[in-house]
Amino acid sequence: MKKSIKSTIIIIFLLITPIFLSAQNTIGQYDEKLAKELGADEYGMKSYVLVILKTGSNKTTDKKELDSLFGGHMRNMAVLSEAGKLIVAGPLGKNGNSYRGIFILNVKDTLEARNILSTDPAVNSKVLDADLYNWYGSAALPLYLEPHKKIQKSTIR
Repeated sequence: MKKSIKSTIIIIFLLITPIFLSAQNTIGQYDEKLAKELGADEYGMKSYVLVILKTGSNKTTDKKELDSLFGGHMRNMAVLSEAGKLIVAGPLGKNGNSYRGIFILNVKDTLEARNILSTDPAVNSKVLDADLYNWYGSAALPLYLEPHKKIQKSTIR
């Protein structure tokens, strides 16, 4: 009897394994049109540039100047977001690396990212500096921005 149960389990395993393997290789909800619109590769991924903003060499403490630079920084972020170039942004908590925040830019390479960052007054003034890294992530990442607009009560200034 035990040999029969063991044989049955092996047979069931052999019959079910191809189903699980095929489920891992193809996903039934694939939307080719959306994948193309988002620039997705076969894995649903694409290249971005991760920007780590950090304290720059300009150590000014002039409040009026800093307010102006960071006001321009925030306005620039809004423009880049509306253009579909800035898809993730946010400040970082205090840390020992002088990291201030991150961006994920919807661009193909660091050269394009540097051109985009040249429009940021806080970066241009050297109050902020930027380290750039090529990053590979979900091509669907920009889609979270629309729902975010529905839950954002006010803007950060």
